[in-house]
This record gives sequence, structure tokens and C-alpha cells, in this order.
Amino acid sequence: MVNIKQKLALLLTPLFLLACNDDSDDYTDDDGVSEVVETASVRIVHASPDAPTVNVTANGELLGFLTGVDYQQASESLSIDTGASYDIAVEANTPAGPVEVLSLDLSPDADVLYNAIAVGSVVDETLELLTLAQPSETLTEGNVRATVVHAAENAPAVDVYITAFNDDLDSAQANATLDYKANSGSIDVPGGEYQIRITAAGTKTVVFDSGAIELPANNELLVLATSNVAPGNSPVALTISNGASSSVVLDTNTPAALRAVHGVADAPAVDIIANNTIELFDSAIYTDVTDYLNVEAGDYNIDVAVASDNSTVAIDDANVSLEAGVYYTAIANNELATIDLDLITENTRRVATAAQVRIFHAASLTSDIDIYLTTDGEIADVAPAFTDIPYLDGDLADTGYAQISAGDYVVTVTPSGSKTEVIETGVLSLQANKLYTAFAVNGPNAGDAPVLLLADDFVE
Repeated sequence: MVNIKQKLALLLTPLFLLACNDDSDDYTDDDGVSEVVETASVRIVHASPDAPTVNVTANGELLGFLTGVDYQQASESLSIDTGASYDIAVEANTPAGPVEVLSLDLSPDADVLYNAIAVGSVVDETLELLTLAQPSETLTEGNVRATVVHAAENAPAVDVYITAFNDDLDSAQANATLDYKANSGSIDVPGGEYQIRITAAGTKTVVFDSGAIELPANNELLVLATSNVAPGNSPVALTISNGASSSVVLDTNTPAALRAVHGVADAPAVDIIANNTIELFDSAIYTDVTDYLNVEAGDYNIDVAVASDNSTVAIDDANVSLEAGVYYTAIANNELATIDLDLITENTRRVATAAQVRIFHAASLTSDIDIYLTTDGEIADVAPAFTDIPYLDGDLADTGYAQISAGDYVVTVTPSGSKTEVIETGVLSLQANKLYTAFAVNGPNAGDAPVLLLADDFVE
């Protein structure tokens, strides 16, 4: 996941000025004559919420180290020579391999930073490369320059306010009013602590609030309002790039999101209680997978108590820390006498080019497992898709998010190195732009094979 920071002071230091400010390179030819080579810069931003990770090439060669660039990430500003032409291609990483989806022919002028921003939706066929050329301009010492871009396709026109922290918004004037794909131009202010708020255009109804945010002096920032894929009600999050690195700033009121899985076969129905007073989930029974619940970020003591009598506690004061903007699954597993509560971090962003599958080994009575994905359930002559997945006490092992082509599949689970089936699902129709999560847990009775609990788009 992209590193989430509310304070950017450590990230956006004066050491990391935009590469376009260094607008020429010294070059010595074969005769020892020093020449000045004029340069420009290019920066790539992934702002398409349903697109997979991408690679970026220039004239058929990898541009910088731009492989696996994920949503809400921006590259550093990469120096390129003027006097040359560049065929810049953006390749989507799909189950079939990299596929070129966007391109840009660039003949750069000196002292210009070219931003190539992938916006829109793959599913809606609105994916495009938005370009923004920023000529180098002198930045007054002690100031910070921000250029704001509306890159959230499904958000309406907005007003953007950059004010001192806690300034009265009713008396403030908007720094910019932006439709989708529009930008503010340069906004220069003294470096310091600010608050960025976004409202529906023409209103004071706040749809995004950064809280207190440090905008360090002597930096030039690209600030993109991107579609929010974290929990909470804000439609946007900010992707901020200083030309050396980027970060995501979420709305200050962004919660964490938590769901629970009851995977303990010999445990009764349970309540899940936080800090002895907050009932998060009520009467969860074996095989239940709850919906996500938005909760305030912070540290919690979690109790898992018998639903019919909360004085009987199976798990007492399990300490968990929940971070704003993160989805979590708390899964009770193992046997009642040795019950475990594992906290799993989830990534719920769907990608339009693949079905994403993630399977956990939470069956304590089963040794290491292999997992097969086949079209017909026949595994005799097929290698497993995932091998040697152990049951780990306190830190469940899983397959990771495997991206596979849409189609019909049978999931078969065997002991590692064996073809003896302990789980077979039957045919599951998996679709692109969907997320499929499953948990292998102990079977309902002593001696039973494990069972697979299905979640997310398996049960839509």
C-alpha cells in the first residue's frame, strides 16, 4: 500500500527539489570541449482507480525504474534530453503479461517538466493520459509552489482552499475551482502549516479535509485529487509529489475498517468487544464472515466472549492497532482451547484486468498445503498454483493477491506434495474487476477435513 502520511515535512525536504530546476548538464565531447546539454523532465502518475500496476517505457526501453507503479503513486521527475523524441508507453500488468494501454509522443522543450497522468476508468473505457507541461519558473526563497489537479473522474467540479490550519472557511476565497482534468496553475505560498479543504463548487460543503499538513518551503508540489479507495465518506484522497517521491494524504476523518471471521469449529457464537464497552460484532457463529465496520483508528483491547454469557471470555484483551485508511480482517481460528485471533491487512481495490484471489491457511489441524486452480478439478497431471503454505500460529500464511484471468475455476486443496484432496469447491465463476478471498479453517467435527470460508465477491 502507498505510505499514508498526514505530515509531509520529513518527505518533502528542500533536498528534494524538482529535477526540472536542474535544467542543464555539463558534457565533454571527444575533443575535450565542454558543452551544455539542455534537459527537460518527465513524471508519470497512476491515477486510474481500477487499472492494475503499470510499467513505463521510453523508445522501447524501461524509463527509470518504473515497473509495478501502483495506483496513487507518482514517479520521480526523470531527466530527459531535449533535441530528441520519445515514444513513452504505459504497459498494464495483466495475467497475460504487460500490455500497452497508453502512449505519448514527446518532443521536449528545455526547462519543462512534463507530467503524464493516467486518469479515467478501464471498465468505463475512459482511460487516458492527461498531460501537464510545467515550464521552470523561479520560486521565491521560503515559498512552496503547489499545482492542484482534479483527477477524480466521478467527483463533480470542486473548489480548493489552501488556508492556515483552522481558518474560518466561510470567509475564505477558493484558490481554484476545478472541473475534472483541470489544474489550478501555480499557487505560491510561504512554506508552513496549512489545511487543504475541497468543497463542491460554489458551496462550503467540505468533501475533503486534510487536517493540519506541512508544506515545506522551497518545494514544488503536484497535488492530485484522486478517487478515494480507503474507508470513509470522502470521495477523494490527495496524491502529492515533490518530484523525488510521492505520498497519499487521506481525509482527516478517515476511519479504519474491520471485519471478523469465526473459524473456530468447537467455539459457540461469540460477541467481539473493544475496550470492554464497544460491541463490534454480535453473535457471530462458526463460518461467519461479517461485513466491514468503520471504526476510529487507534489502539484497542479486543475481547471475544461467548454471546450468551459475556463473562465467559475466549480471548481476553488482545491488543490491536488500527490505522486510518486500512481495511482489516480479524479471524478467530485454531481450536477453542488454543484459540488465536489474527489481524490481517486487506487491499480491497479491484482491478479491471484480472480476478484477484487470496486464500489463507487458517486450519490448525492441517499441515502445509498446496492449492490448485483448474478448470475441471482434475489435478493428477497439474502443478499446484501455490505450494507449501503452512499454518502459522499468530501470523497466518496466504497466497497473496494472485491476479488471474477471468473464467471458471475449481479450487482444490491438498496436503503439500500430495494429490489427496481435502477441499474441492466445485466450479467457481471468477470475473475481472472482482476480489475473491477465502479462509481454509478446521472442519466442523473432530476428524473432518478443513472447509473453505468464502468472502468478498465470492458471496456478492
